[in-house]
Amino acid sequence: MGRLIQRKRVTRVIRPQEGDAVASHRTKLDSIAVEEPLELRLGGESFTVTMRTPGNDFELAAGFMVAEGLVVSAEQLRGLRYCSGQDEFGNQTYNVIDVGMDPVLAQSALSGKRNVTTTSACGICGTTSIDAVEKTLPPGRGSRDLSITAEQLLSLPDALRDSQALFSKTGGVHAAGLFGADGELLCLREDVGRHNAVDKVVGWGLMEGRLPLAGTALQVSGRASFELVQKAALAGVELLSAVGAPSSLAVDLADRSGLTLAGFSRGKSINVYTHPERIIDLAEDDASASEIQPGRDAEGHSVPAERNTEQAVNAPA
Repeated sequence: MGRLIQRKRVTRVIRPQEGDAVASHRTKLDSIAVEEPLELRLGGESFTVTMRTPGNDFELAAGFMVAEGLVVSAEQLRGLRYCSGQDEFGNQTYNVIDVGMDPVLAQSALSGKRNVTTTSACGICGTTSIDAVEKTLPPGRGSRDLSITAEQLLSLPDALRDSQALFSKTGGVHAAGLFGADGELLCLREDVGRHNAVDKVVGWGLMEGRLPLAGTALQVSGRASFELVQKAALAGVELLSAVGAPSSLAVDLADRSGLTLAGFSRGKSINVYTHPERIIDLAEDDASASEIQPGRDAEGHSVPAERNTEQAVNAPA
């Protein structure tokens, strides 16, 4: 796996067992996921720096441009190339990419460029204006080409995990997988940054001429935050499913942008927060649910407040 993994010496400490006076320990070599900076330049001028796992860097750069609302098709990219970037021994680090694009568009982007390094934990750090965070969705987004069964949706986390080669060796990276409605894995990318993993998938879609990614579902290994919903919506993904929880802003944005958002996907159950109509099994339930009046059950009987609250928490979204 080349630059993706480093071997580091670690001391493994094991809690004392019953009858032992002290903890046991042993020293071994462990596989660690690599994290390195990647500087993105527009026309030779620095635009931003993100911390990422090396690999699929051109996809990352392309996906980042989509997420920033700067490009919507591969034709708008005039080229991607590694440029100067050397370590202390004079070796090429492959940690600087120059993105070729229309000079007017590049200058416009640079006028609002980020002023801090984007860490592997943050997808929108350094954005100069909060108002610029929520991008306007390009035409054609929010389509309804995807129909998926609950069983297929619940199978996505296992399908994602089975293909995570880097995670299997390090346990230290996130993953994003793009799936068709039939459950076929179209693209999987791993990275120490969950937003980077999504950018790499979106960049793959852009460079393959597949944007917008209508008729697809995106499964991520972590939680569903605002920036992941934004990236998915801008790329035309119709459904975003997360192993973890969504944030309130993520739910709000998904609702406004027409994206189906699901969380807590744990194999046997899943919470669907917005636009459940894409999930075939829920269509009939939605029709009957719309007839239920607040404070009453499916038969129209009055429900005590505490029971009503419990039903709202446990009911499918």
